[in-house]
Amino acid sequence: MNHQSLSAFIWSVADLLRGDYKQSDYGKVILPFTVLRRLDCVLAPTKVAVLAEHQKRSSEGLNPEPFLLRAAGLSFYNTSRLDMEKLVGDADHIAQNLYAYVQGFSPAVRDIFERFEFVTQVDRLAKAGLLYQVTEKFAGIDLHPSSVDNHQMGLAFEELIRRFAELSNETAGEHFTPREVIKLMVSLLFVEDDDLLSKPSVVRTIYDPTAGTGGMLSVAEDYLADLNPMARLTMFGQELNPESYAICKADMLIRGKDVNNIAFGNTLSDDGHPTQKFDYMLSNPPFGVEWKKVEKVVRQEHEQQGFNGRFGPGLPRVSDGSLLFLMHLLSKMRPTREGGCRFGIVLNGSPLFTGGAGSGESEIRRYLLESDLVEAIVALPTDMFYNTGIATYVWIVSNRKPDHRKGKVQLIDASRFWQKMRKSLGSKRREMSEDNIATITRLFGGFQRAQIATMLDADGTVVGHMVVTEGETLPVPPVGGKVKLAPLSLIFDNADFGYRTITVERPLLDDQGRPVLGQKGKAKGKPVADSALRDTENVPLSEGVEAYFEREVKPHAPDAWIDDSKTKLGYEIPFNRHFYVFEPPRDLGEIDADLREVTDRIKAMIEELAA
Repeated sequence: MNHQSLSAFIWSVADLLRGDYKQSDYGKVILPFTVLRRLDCVLAPTKVAVLAEHQKRSSEGLNPEPFLLRAAGLSFYNTSRLDMEKLVGDADHIAQNLYAYVQGFSPAVRDIFERFEFVTQVDRLAKAGLLYQVTEKFAGIDLHPSSVDNHQMGLAFEELIRRFAELSNETAGEHFTPREVIKLMVSLLFVEDDDLLSKPSVVRTIYDPTAGTGGMLSVAEDYLADLNPMARLTMFGQELNPESYAICKADMLIRGKDVNNIAFGNTLSDDGHPTQKFDYMLSNPPFGVEWKKVEKVVRQEHEQQGFNGRFGPGLPRVSDGSLLFLMHLLSKMRPTREGGCRFGIVLNGSPLFTGGAGSGESEIRRYLLESDLVEAIVALPTDMFYNTGIATYVWIVSNRKPDHRKGKVQLIDASRFWQKMRKSLGSKRREMSEDNIATITRLFGGFQRAQIATMLDADGTVVGHMVVTEGETLPVPPVGGKVKLAPLSLIFDNADFGYRTITVERPLLDDQGRPVLGQKGKAKGKPVADSALRDTENVPLSEGVEAYFEREVKPHAPDAWIDDSKTKLGYEIPFNRHFYVFEPPRDLGEIDADLREVTDRIKAMIEELAA
């Protein structure tokens, strides 16, 4: 059973809830029962052995926990004699038996059901007379890992959450990221370390501060397991949404991971791993979400701790907190002397250019670029996420750049690399294929300039695309056709994104048109600036201010001067400007011919009607 048919089958439970529950509340029942049934199936093969071990060790007066974990072969267990099959065998006592069954789980699992507020939902189902029917329905679903592996189970959870989010008008993208985007990020993260990660018994840590249901961490582990089955990835995360946190924790339990590494709470105001540093990190923070709720705590940390805290470089505007998550990740990087760190984060377009020189956003970009931390930025296709169709970008940040990347930033425009989905899911209409991901990873790994060549036939119809790296021969166009080229991968110096904002002043004139001179202090005898004529100019760091001023300003305003006291340093990454390809307008003769053709056709139709 694939994840879509599985989630559709589980979703059918919603038919039982219709009328007694609002649609937006279906998830409060279906998600915890799905987790319960999954755990029930996972524990089934060792149930008898665990119960025997529990009885034996308890009668000996020993702490049974280590023996129970060994008997279960997992990082959790259940000491109740009940399971879901036995629960439906006693309809009269279904509620108290269900409570007793959940209480029989080890503490980490009980915490999962507390996050789901499971007791509240059981009471509500019992009062509505639906508890037995819902339990019976879930008892009939086989969710054992031999029938539904962890990957399919994760996808099924994400599909269910997406459906519930649509019904309750929530933002599904706050909970998880499309799997092909995660695969791309993980590939970019690991591609330069494939040799290192292939060594026997290598151990690495990975962290996601916005873990959702744990999809990013799971895909990273699967990638590393395929590369080197002997490698071990220790996973850490934090999640704010209780349901997503519970699902993430359940997934980690089933994978045999230490669930104490998954913290609950707001990453920005209550860091769940305050002293930890990591080898790799991944994150897809919410886009354009304001951080007013945590503003007091964040500002306090910025002002009191500076660079000893997480937000030293600066603070973005309150309307978008995504750069706060980026700075949080910077603070979690393992120091270079201890092996360093690389991380990937998904951001919208705003962090690339929002905010002028001296603003919080510009100062954060300045810190990243002057510290030589940005390896690459990859533009993704639009319509890739479940909750938004806007342009998104993957930033790859590292404090252990290889020598050939030092002082450089690679920009890759992957916005053309997509295929249409058979069926849209919310705002998601496009997906990346395995070949798309491989091409982008190859471009990043090769650190080369590249173009995309589009072949057009004589009629102007697109007949193919080809990636052409620097030094390769361009493809031959079709007979009578042509080849159109567009940049695909570009490489810049860090300083290419820097500029100085200079303030250009003009003199205040009196009634006779003469400059007004200052009368006091340092301004005495100097022209007084006219604030109405004040202007600013952005001068690239690669160019001298005086040369720019003489060329661009003086010819138009000979009496102008620069107020050096107001000069500010800024950084922006105008991604689209670098990849813009000018399309010349059509020839006027062609347009006139088309208009004549249409006019003649309309005239002929009118004559036919008149006849």
